[in-house]
Formats: sequence, structure tokens, C-alpha cells
Amino acid sequence: MIPFRTVQTARLVLTPVSGADLPDLIRLKADPRVFAIMLGGVRSAARTMEELAEDIACWGANGWGMWTIRARASGQGRGAFVGLTGLMARPDGRGTALRFALRPEAQGRGLASEAAGAALRYGHDRARLPRIVAVARASNFASRMVLGGIGMVEAGHFVQGGHSMVLYESNRKVFQS
Repeated sequence: MIPFRTVQTARLVLTPVSGADLPDLIRLKADPRVFAIMLGGVRSAARTMEELAEDIACWGANGWGMWTIRARASGQGRGAFVGLTGLMARPDGRGTALRFALRPEAQGRGLASEAAGAALRYGHDRARLPRIVAVARASNFASRMVLGGIGMVEAGHFVQGGHSMVLYESNRKVFQS
């Protein structure tokens, strides 16, 4: 039985982050090829541990949060670590944000769109969030293509840390049952 918070796609399994993911998260968040352009930049191991605790608490408080992305395993056990995606409250108050980051070896194969699209659908359909935002540097065409490709639309521009940023959003009427 698949837990409610686990999401499967054709090639991936998204699982809420846990302590078992810490070594993979430390490697991902310390890699400047991935996190140099992320909000907050490259993380130390200590900061990654703090963020993991925050992400686990977010799941407990909200029923949504960050997932690790793994390749679907052909047998028992966990598949190879691909990256991270999920939802988090932006510290600047712009809203609940979709985030994603993939290992360099996993980039360029459509996995970011597959994972981010699944996280966006979860946010609207299961977590019942009517508005989800995402932010990308204006110069980060790969991320901007992913966001547009999963149906998010440009909703504004701002400057952050000296960089031109593009705000995307996805609005969906959420029906209460």
C-alpha cells in the first residue's frame, strides 16, 4: 500500500523527506551546480540538517512539504536519488511555493517537469491549495521552461539579491468536500 503522501509518476517516486535522506540531501545542497542559484545558496551540512527538520515539521503541520525524488526501483528497496521537489511557505510572504532541484546527472531528461508537475497537482488536488507560486531567476531558462511547461504562468518580476526574478503562479479553484 502506498502512503497518501507518497506520489508515483511513470519514472519517479516522490516520498516525504525523512532522516534517512540526509546524506543525499547534504550532497545535493552542497553542490554549487545545483544550489548556487537557489534562494539561500549552497548549504552547509548543519544548515541542511536544520532544513530537513523544518521540512519534516511542515509535513506534520500542513499535510504537504518537500519530497525526495527517486527513480522507480525495479525490485524491492529504494531507487536512485534524483533530487528534491515540493511545497514550502516562501520566507518573503509571496505564498506557498513549488520548489525543485535535481542532481546534475538527472537534468535534461524531463524529470524536473515530471516531479514538479506531480508536486503541483498534489498541492492543488490533495492539499487543496488554491494558489501556488514559484520563483526563478530570469536567466534560468531551464527552470522557467519547467514552470511554464507544467502550466504555471508568469505573474510578476522583482529583484532579489541583485538578480532579476520571475514570479510564476498556478491558480486552481479548489472544491471543498
